[in-house]
Amino acid sequence: MDVTSKTSEVPEEPAAAAVTEKVWKAGRLEPMPIRKLPDAPPSIHILGPTVFLVALGVGMGESYMWPRLVLVFGPDIRWWFMVGVTLQAFVLLEMARYAMATGESIFFGAARIFKPLMWFFYAAAILIYMWPGHLSAGAAAFEEITGIPWQVTACVALVFVGVLFSLLSVIYNFLEKLLGLLIGLLVVGTSVIAAIVGNFDDLGRTLSGMFAFGYFPDDAMTSAWFPVVVGSIAFAGPSGMQQMWYTLQLRDSGAGMGAHIPKIRGLRAESEAESMPSRGFMFDTEDPAEMAKWKGWRKWVTFDALLLFWGITMLVTVSFTVLAMSAARENPNVASLIEGGDREAALKAMSDAFASAGSPVLGTLFFAFIALIGLNATLGLFDSFSRGQADMTYYFVPGAKRFSMSRLYAGFLWGVILFGILILLFGPADGPAGILDTLAFLSTFAMGAYCIVLLLTNNMLLPKKIRPGPVRNVIIGFGAVFYLGMLFYCLFRFGVAVG
Repeated sequence: MDVTSKTSEVPEEPAAAAVTEKVWKAGRLEPMPIRKLPDAPPSIHILGPTVFLVALGVGMGESYMWPRLVLVFGPDIRWWFMVGVTLQAFVLLEMARYAMATGESIFFGAARIFKPLMWFFYAAAILIYMWPGHLSAGAAAFEEITGIPWQVTACVALVFVGVLFSLLSVIYNFLEKLLGLLIGLLVVGTSVIAAIVGNFDDLGRTLSGMFAFGYFPDDAMTSAWFPVVVGSIAFAGPSGMQQMWYTLQLRDSGAGMGAHIPKIRGLRAESEAESMPSRGFMFDTEDPAEMAKWKGWRKWVTFDALLLFWGITMLVTVSFTVLAMSAARENPNVASLIEGGDREAALKAMSDAFASAGSPVLGTLFFAFIALIGLNATLGLFDSFSRGQADMTYYFVPGAKRFSMSRLYAGFLWGVILFGILILLFGPADGPAGILDTLAFLSTFAMGAYCIVLLLTNNMLLPKKIRPGPVRNVIIGFGAVFYLGMLFYCLFRFGVAVG
């Protein structure tokens, strides 16, 4: 069931009722009026806002960074990937708790706790996502196919993304379907190729490696590799602020109390946009009927977390791990090349593994998949970045409300596109791999920080009946220690950032 289709009409707020209506006071900002929680759709569904997280999560971490580790250390290193993705699934569920209960983004929740927290993420988003890392890596793969310089392809793709998003009527609806199609192509395509070039022994070792808890070879603890391992764990699933942006996509899909918030439109349809309320809403948690609806929404998002997010992400990475092991057979010296500093050796070896399935065309197809991943991630990232920055600007920058949300969204979108073009043409000489390294360091820091914010918002701002239990709080607390601990260990033990 399409959640969006249920919520296309945004209920108006009766002005006269605003004086006497019940409200929920949360933090230091304006209280939230009590509204009815919509009925939850069936928990089993195909598409939903989680497709954005899958599109963002199935990126360079799964297709490049983790296969590289498997080629050097073997498939048993994948238990760290298992820990990273499972932790991300719990983060997804807890991000959804606040967004579906209030219709507000997690950024708004952070501002209710302490406004500088929100400004931290406002600045971090700009520092992290002005770098077009995923797109440049995808463009480099396209260069392997066509010979067209990766900078040219990446610049053209950036302009394409800007024009596309500007012309859309309702951006969310189109992107959900497009990303769902691209993810489907990626999952089916890589699974078929992995089945052709791999064997049952590869699959068995890949699956058992997910549970090889405690395996950590001595070389992985060196200054050369530990930062790479940490960066790869951060890139297991959605990295950086992608989980925070997921709360905005939940809202735009009409999930939970997001049904009471208008949708963001492209510039061409700006005149059709409804005015944004000044805060979110809360439902009556003392009403048993409302709590029954809430349980329905929790089942719906749990299905998203376990099957659409965890399941699809794991399936794609199993395929890429099988490919990596096949690549090691085709190129026995690939591990030595990678250890010697040849960053692109992993991708070239995996392309050879594709070609070993019967035709050089399949080797080309592998690079086409990498290019597809780059485009897929860029569509999701640029939309999410613009959505998040527009949301914080609209609500918390004085005077910004004279502009519509659509105009602010377009402003950030074209801003990051123009900056990206400048970086691609005149930026780091180290190319795509250098840009990805910068992303990995900043992403790890943001992930530790958002776990702390998540604990605060869910436990301080929500009614007691819908707050997380102690087990979930411990898991999210572990996430904060996990990400920040590894990051600072790299800095103080080796004097380097994650890579």
